[in-house]
Amino acid sequence: MAQRPRLLILSFSPIAQDARVLKQVALFAGRTELTTCGFGPAPEGADHHVEITHRTLPGRSWDALLQLRAHRAGYWLLPDVRAARRALRGLTFDAVLADDIDTLPLALSLDARGGVHSDLHEYFPRLQEEHEPWRRRIGPWYTWLCRSHLPRAASVTTVGHAIAREYTRQFGVEVGVVTNATPLADLHPTPVHDPVRVVHSGTSHRERNLMALVEGVLAVPGYTLDLFLTPTDPAHLAQLRARAQDEPRLTVHDPVAYHDLVPTLNDFDLGVHLLPPRNFNFANALPNKMFDFAQARIGAIVGPSPEMAAVVRDNDFGEVAPGYGARDLAQVLEHLTPARIQQMKRHADEHAEDLSAGTQVVGWDRAVTRLLERAWGRGEA
Repeated sequence: MAQRPRLLILSFSPIAQDARVLKQVALFAGRTELTTCGFGPAPEGADHHVEITHRTLPGRSWDALLQLRAHRAGYWLLPDVRAARRALRGLTFDAVLADDIDTLPLALSLDARGGVHSDLHEYFPRLQEEHEPWRRRIGPWYTWLCRSHLPRAASVTTVGHAIAREYTRQFGVEVGVVTNATPLADLHPTPVHDPVRVVHSGTSHRERNLMALVEGVLAVPGYTLDLFLTPTDPAHLAQLRARAQDEPRLTVHDPVAYHDLVPTLNDFDLGVHLLPPRNFNFANALPNKMFDFAQARIGAIVGPSPEMAAVVRDNDFGEVAPGYGARDLAQVLEHLTPARIQQMKRHADEHAEDLSAGTQVVGWDRAVTRLLERAWGRGEA
């Protein structure tokens, strides 16, 4: 068999459960000698997997370094960085695809012959800017990571246009966009149910405005709401489950596996996501659930978040609520008809291929292929 170029995908996440990184793995599996490095077991498609165990931050010593703005020393003190650095010692690669800014200095240190592509899943310097201690202490850390290392990456992508523009404005780097689009699913719209079935899937964090979804749907007769939630906020999840005990139109489910999610959503009518603009990333979010709804061939109801609203309006497979509250959602539901919902589902079907991952991953394909070709052009791989 001909020798394949050696690619490392590096992510401080459980890669086998990380939807965005799994798309990268699927794209390059078989075409490269693919090594993945991250938490948990190997993802399907990897030739080699370097598993590291996630550990908590190093405590007072790290805090002291941040206080002194000794960011470089603080980075190399991080347990995840140290573990990955040890595990990767002695390995060589033609190129590295580094996910999120916290992997980028490590990726650059590996001296891959073709260079490093950086894929940024958020705008990190303003990740939790609504929390003053985070903004004062952690914000400068992420700003240093970006300013010091993004210009050294051979290429950069992120999840949406507003975030890409902000990276370019602040750090002077060209940033491409690869949205969190979902792989194309071989599904068809179902007839509209009676009562109409509304669904949301994601984390159970209180900041995700889930209670507004509950109150908005329950305020309008003729609709049910199903929530598929990860136990990331146990206290809030318990509140939602308690609310469902006395309300037959509300059901709270355990999360389903990523490969089962879109087929599960296909048996609903409307997906809903009202994400308040609590910070820059929330205000400019274009999350994977938008594309999950399209692949499930269901309509989408979103708040007036510009990136989400543009996708819904451009493809006419949903409605944009005037705000992010329960009353805003109820106002939309009150004016919907079965005919309009069926039309939204039909439009989701018509635009499913355009909104699929296949149209997006070409951004990674072009960037990483360029690095691999550069590596092989510099000598025998």
